[in-house]
Parts: sequence; C-alpha cells; structure tokens
Amino acid sequence: MVATHYLARSLPEPLAGLEQLALNLRWSWNHGGDRLWEKLDHELWDATGNPWLLLESVSEARLRELAEDPDFLAELRARLDEREEHLAGDTWFDQHERADLLRQPVAYFSMEFGISESLPIYSGGLGVLAGDHLKTACDLGVPLVGIGLLYQQGYFRQALDADGHQLEFYPYNDPTMLPVVPLRDSDGAWVRIHVELPGRTVHLRAWQVEVGRRWLYLLDSNDPLNRRGDRGLTSALYGGNDESRLQQEVLLGIGGWRLLERLGLDCPVCHLNEGHAAFALLERTRACMQRMGLDFDEALAVTRAGTLFTTHTPVPAGFDRFPTALAARYLAPCAEQLGIALDRLLALGRAPEDGDDTFTTAWLAVRGSGAVNGVSRLHAEVSRRVFQPLFPRWPRCEVPIGHVTNGVHVPGWDSAEADDLWTSACGAGRWRGTLETVQENVCCLDDATLWEFRARARSRLIANVRDRLRRQGPPGRTDDALDRDVLTLGFARRFAEYKRPNLLLQDPERLERLLTHPQRPVQLMLAGKAHPLDSTGQRLIEQWTIFMQRPRVRGRVIFLEDYDLATAGELVQGVDLWVNTPRRPWEACGTSGMKVLVNGGLNLSELDGWWAEAYEPDMGWAIGTDNETDATTGCAETDADDGTALYRTLEQEVIPAFYERDEHGVPRAWLARMRQSMARLTPRFSSNRMLRDYVEQYYLPLADATAERLADEAAIARRLVAWRTLLEQHWGNVHFGAVTVQSCNGGHEFRVQVYLDEIPDDAVRVELFADPLADEGNPHRVRLEPVEHMTGTTGGRIFHATVPADRPSADYTARIVPAFSGASVPLESGLILWQR
Repeated sequence: MVATHYLARSLPEPLAGLEQLALNLRWSWNHGGDRLWEKLDHELWDATGNPWLLLESVSEARLRELAEDPDFLAELRARLDEREEHLAGDTWFDQHERADLLRQPVAYFSMEFGISESLPIYSGGLGVLAGDHLKTACDLGVPLVGIGLLYQQGYFRQALDADGHQLEFYPYNDPTMLPVVPLRDSDGAWVRIHVELPGRTVHLRAWQVEVGRRWLYLLDSNDPLNRRGDRGLTSALYGGNDESRLQQEVLLGIGGWRLLERLGLDCPVCHLNEGHAAFALLERTRACMQRMGLDFDEALAVTRAGTLFTTHTPVPAGFDRFPTALAARYLAPCAEQLGIALDRLLALGRAPEDGDDTFTTAWLAVRGSGAVNGVSRLHAEVSRRVFQPLFPRWPRCEVPIGHVTNGVHVPGWDSAEADDLWTSACGAGRWRGTLETVQENVCCLDDATLWEFRARARSRLIANVRDRLRRQGPPGRTDDALDRDVLTLGFARRFAEYKRPNLLLQDPERLERLLTHPQRPVQLMLAGKAHPLDSTGQRLIEQWTIFMQRPRVRGRVIFLEDYDLATAGELVQGVDLWVNTPRRPWEACGTSGMKVLVNGGLNLSELDGWWAEAYEPDMGWAIGTDNETDATTGCAETDADDGTALYRTLEQEVIPAFYERDEHGVPRAWLARMRQSMARLTPRFSSNRMLRDYVEQYYLPLADATAERLADEAAIARRLVAWRTLLEQHWGNVHFGAVTVQSCNGGHEFRVQVYLDEIPDDAVRVELFADPLADEGNPHRVRLEPVEHMTGTTGGRIFHATVPADRPSADYTARIVPAFSGASVPLESGLILWQR
C-alpha cells in the first residue's frame, strides 16, 4: 500500500511532520505531544482532544506563525524523534523465545473499537476493551491487526431534558475530520472489498488507522457504487432491526477476512471478539479451501485450529439470534461458495434447545473455533452452563470454555499526575515489560505523597466537572456544585436494569442523609446512557433526575451527560470510590472499576465479574454473596438485601475510613487500602497482563496448531476428518460390557469390557471419570489401557486401570471419548458414551 498526504490543505514545510504525528493515535495515551497540540490551538484541543481536527481547522496565519517559532519547531522535532525511537525500539514480544510463530499478525475482529473519543465507533465496554487490546499490542510489540467497521454515525450522543428524559442525537462522522485515511493500493487506487448479499454485491471502502506500531482497518459501505440503501448499511452502530444487524455482521466477518487476503496478510490466528464477527471463520475456511484444494471439513479442520472466540455475554439472551429464514437468505451465497448444503451451514448456528427457528452467531463461533474463553473466572463458569447445550452428555466442568480476565490499558487511563507518580516509583517503561517489580516499588510510596496525590486528583476532577456543567447548562447550576474535600463516589456505565444503577436509590431518605451528613458528607457523580430502545434503562435515569431536584442534595449529586471515553477518563482519574452494583453473575467482567486502580481510587462492588476474583478486605469493599440471581426474573429479595448492604458498608466502613484522620489530617486506614489496591491490583488487572495471557495461553499455541495442520498439504487435517468420519459411522454400535471392580492393597482395580465395532483402540480414550471433590476444581480422569481382545467378538476389548482407594470406587464411572493427537475435544468431536 502506498503512503501519501491526506490533509485537505498543505502545511508549511517545517510543520510537515505534524501530519504523521496527528494520524498516529498513540497520542491518545502517550501525552508527550500534548504541549504541541495545546500550542497549536489551546481552546480546540481542550474541546476535542483530536490533533487531526486541529490540523484541518487552524488558520493559515497560525500555521505560518508556528513555522517560524523555534520553540514549537524544537518540540516538533523532539516528538518526531521520540516517534522513531518508539517504532524502532525493542519490545517484550521481540524478546519472546517463540516469537517466530507469529511472523504474520493475529487478526482481531470486533464490532466496535474504543481507542479515542476522536474516533467515535464504540458504544461501551466491548469497544473500549478492543481499543485497549490494540493499544497494548502496540506497547508489547505483539503482532496484531484490528478489523472493524467505520460508522457514519457511530453510537448516539446523549442529552437530558429538564425532566431527565434521554434525548438521542446522531451526528455525522465526517471521515475528513477523523484520524483515518483511505487505504490505497500500489497504484494509488482506493482499496475496495466486495461482498455478496441477496440479489446484489455490496462494495466496501477500506480505511486505515495507525495505532502506534499497530494498524486498525475499517470498512464502510458509503460507496457511490452501491445502491442508496446499501450505502447506509454501516451508518449506525447497533442500529436498525435484525436484518440490518445481520448485514453488518456479514460485512464485518466476510468483508474483513477478504480485506486481509487483499493485503496479503496470512494471519495464523483469528481472534473473534464476541459472536458478531463469527462469519469471518466461514470466509477464512473458504479461502483455505481455494488455496489448498481442500473440501469444507478439511479446511475447517485447518482454520479452526487457529481461531479463538472470546464471549462476553453471561446469558443466552444476550447472543445475537436471527430467524432461520433471514439467515438462510444471507448465507445461501456463502454455502454455495463453501460447497455444502445450506441446511448444514445453518445447523452450525443452532443449538438443540433452539429447534430450527433460530440461527445464533455465538453457536457458529464455538463450532468453528479451536478455543473459547470467557473474560473472568466467574464468567467462564457461567459460560460453561450457557454453552452446555452444544455439548450434550458432557459434564459442565468439561465444557471447553477457558478464561482470560480482562484488563485495562493503564497508560490510557492514568492522569498526568498518576503517570508522574508511577514513573517516579517504577520507571518509564513499567507497562511495557513483565511487571515483576511494580508491586514492591509502589508499596514504598509514603502516606503523605499518596494523600496529596489523591487530593489533587479530586480537585482537578471537580474543576473539570464544573466546567462541563457550565457547558451542559442551565446557567447557575455550578455555583455550589461539589466540594473539593468531600468523599467523592463515581458510578458510570450503561444504564441497564441488570446493572442496578438505582440500587443506591432504594432508600432515598437514607441516601439523602448520607449525602448531607454535617461532619462526613458524600458527593456522587453519575454518567451513562440507556439504549434507545430500553425504556426501563431510560426510566432509571429519570429517577435519578427526580432525586437530584431535592433541595438538600443539589450540588451533591451530578449527572454528566453524553458518557464517552473523555468523561470516563475524567471520572476514573478523580473519584475516591468507584461503585458497581450488577446482579451476580450478569456482569461478565466489568472493567470500569479497574480504571480507578492506577489513579488511587478504591472499589465498592458486587462480588461479580473481575471483583469476584480481585476482592480482599484490605483493598476495597464488597457486597453480595456467591449466590446467583436468576437471569430471567431477577430477585427482588436479593436486590433489597444488596441495597441494605450497600448503605451499611458506606455508613459503617467506607465513610469512617475516609474521614478518620490522624493529627496531620491524614486518613491512615484509607491510605493503607489505597496503597495495597494500587500495588497489587493495578498490574494484575492491566491489559499488559491480559495480553500476555492471550499470547501464552492462546495465540502461540493456536499459531503452532495452525502450522501443524497446514504442514504436508494439510495431511493432519485430512486424517482428522477421516478419524471423525469413522467415529460418526460406528459410534452407534459402540457399547460397554461388564465392568468389574476389585478393591485391595489400597487401590481399586477396574476391568472394563468395551465393544468398539471397527474403531481402533487409539481412536478413542477409555477412562474412569469422577466428579471433583468439594475443594478441587478439576474432575478425576484415569485412562484405562487395553489388555486383551475378547475372544469371539468384533471389536471387543478389555481395558484395565488401578486407582487409589482414597475415595470410594462408586465415585468412578467408565466412559469412552474421542482421541486424536492435537485435536480439541469436545470442540472438534463431542461424542461421548457413559457406562450405564
């Protein structure tokens, strides 16, 4: 692809480097260039934080002036030199002993990317996580490219009327004002990708976004070659009906993989960030068939070995489900290209409980992947229940869902003051390595330093919020809003009923007393959007608006409109306590509370998502229990209990810890928690740790498996398909005979008769299975070895094993499962036979 100039104007020659700096979104988390952009246009920089917009907007006179400003030119040269040093520097992955497995990048597909508010193609946590993933790949040098869509509108912008009713606005994303550029081929032509939809072909324009060392590629359908209706297919994120949603997912998956092929990127690993991108695995399989002369099953055996599906949804209702008739219309061209019957393709998106009426992209993603993971330890447990229908007769503990707990890109969420504090304690490169010394270094920070740091952060937040409220209107609302010395709580997330954003409103009188206590007052900052079609979520915002109109709480509770990355950054950098109140286990992970860690904020949260594995009493506070709330009906009793616990924890633990001071005015108990939270939790829940987990647990093993299955013209993949076909042909005739147990000498000796028909011994594994004990996480599996053939039978064998007598022999059950070296069972074969 060719490099060119993309500004609609010419910069004075001394300022030419500004263009390449503005187009690299590394400025969104590396603040070394902030002084440059502030000097260019201080007011516009404060309002937008978008260097590209500055370059398109600033006057010619200002540019000529800066072209002759030696201080500005020196700063520009320093930033350009720093950029080159960054691009050429060694990284964590460069030093990895298995780095050669990823000579080509991981392809990371996501429906949304939240990198910066200057590129508004995200709605919430899923997109912010994707943006943090990409930024961290830059920091650690992990070869990875992002694939998404460029929306003409993106997610809606929010305002509230006087009664608290949410108003939605959809401003146009003008690409010339965004830090994106057309992707051009070697002849300078705009790269276009073509995707077949029912009765026509849709043309997609390709764009590129530079994110440090990494690239994000975006597709949009607003091409004059398309029909008028098709030009709007990528107009809005999560907008429209089932059909428009399905169209977007087809464009993302199929169009996205075709773009990678066009770029010549032979990605060994495809990472699907949620089921929205599941169609990418179909196009990847088609491309493999064409390149290697394989049939569908053989090509899928190759490609699934290198496909990872990350699910973020804790309940089946959260998956994208489409009427089968609708899915059939859009997948018919795909089935034809894959050389399989349409019904077979549709069956990949069905679960037994769904019947024939629904096609679910999450089911397709599982059936086409070599690995599946949830985004927290608890979420993986929940997901094993959710995906159980795809693995009938398999124990829930063996449903193949692992986990990598989410993390946040710490350099993107820390304040300037926090960055200075951590640099002083841990060094400038702390988030680009393996974090071994971070905890020890932060624990050395003294109380006075931490308390002054926290006070400055709160003060800066309140100043920013007052400015925001002046812009938000009406006049006079900020005269007595907030207090720089008062305990400040933050609650910001999507307003959805299961997140219980109004748990604090359960007893309004008690909350009012808490906020207005004469010696120990509290103030609360709220932000969040409700989905335009979620009337319940919108009513929750209205209820807060009504409460905020009480005379005694005016200026103590603030709702910040139009929650976005910029607002989130201000809040997590300044609040003292982050409050999170979802119904367990409906929050798959939740990352908002992780973002306060680096800034010295503490957490008070339901024991759900990440907090269920992070919480310890010396680092924050928790409400709730290990019990789960029914995912369809909720539980009023649980909500009432959790609301009471929330008030009690604030009144009896949180507020006293903040206001009880020593003779120097320092809250020692609060700072003890703050120090431990910063030192122990920040590195553990950083995206640095998260991405290194993905690399070690998934990317490298999957890349290795892909290479193995591609070797020798996909010989292993061909044998795997033959093995699976053999099992399916004969499995109906496989059965058990007699099972005998003799207990002696401290062990149980099992002899098991098995009839395998024409299946060879090494194609299956005969084993004893016992459920895990109460204090164990994994079941007991003991392999039985064949010892003799049974005379006068076809396929009759006797298998033998001895197990310790530390638990009763009745705990063990014999079973037969598929076995093939390198195969992921039960993902690649879910057959299983149990001793009756």
